[in-house]
Amino acid sequence: MKKFRVILIFMISMMSFQMAWPQSTSEATYVIVHGAWGGGWAFKKVDSLLTATGSMVYRPTLTGQGERVHLASLEVGLDTHITDIVNTVLYEELDNIILVGHSYGGMVITGVADSIPERISKLIYIDAFVPENNESVGSITGNRNFKAVNGHIVPPWVKEGTLPPKDVPHPLKTWTDRISLKNPKRLELATTYILTVDKGQDPEKDGFARQAKRAEKKGWTMLQLEADHNAQWSAPEAFVKMLKDIEAK
Repeated sequence: MKKFRVILIFMISMMSFQMAWPQSTSEATYVIVHGAWGGGWAFKKVDSLLTATGSMVYRPTLTGQGERVHLASLEVGLDTHITDIVNTVLYEELDNIILVGHSYGGMVITGVADSIPERISKLIYIDAFVPENNESVGSITGNRNFKAVNGHIVPPWVKEGTLPPKDVPHPLKTWTDRISLKNPKRLELATTYILTVDKGQDPEKDGFARQAKRAEKKGWTMLQLEADHNAQWSAPEAFVKMLKDIEAK
């Protein structure tokens, strides 16, 4: 009798697993690309909120950043970071992904979309750069004065002795490298631009207003979120709600 009960429990468990499996694979898969100086750690809260809705979330850290800061070198460039994300998608065997890029991450997801558009269902830029072919962060921003030490741009807001998780120096080469865009299928992807604007501030004066204008001219879906530049911290719930609304359309 005891053996029969064990077999019965096992069979019920397997049936439950088989019934649940199609439900889990039907949910959206997000790949979130962080901005300069950051890491996947910065989107931990967003990950938790999206996961709670049934979505699968990947938040890879770019080479030389976050927990991969030990891999920082003068050779790390924009193509390195694009390849980081392309390989995440390929080796995790992801398909129909929603690819999200924040700030500098806009450069990266643009390159990823040019490389593997067939793996992407939607593109979402949040307060991010929208590069044209042969542009770099430096050419877009006008080469703002940032302190570079040993080939890396130092985040001045991080005090010496700050423990992880923290922003770390960002490879300068990724800001001077020009992006190469050759695949027209990238332009066929459903794309949304989210401009984050601080409460009570004029959107036209926002630091990424010019990038939003570029997106608007391309005919992308335009949204605005009340938050500072780092919505993943200042407005994670509203940010995730916006992502889910985009997903549903």
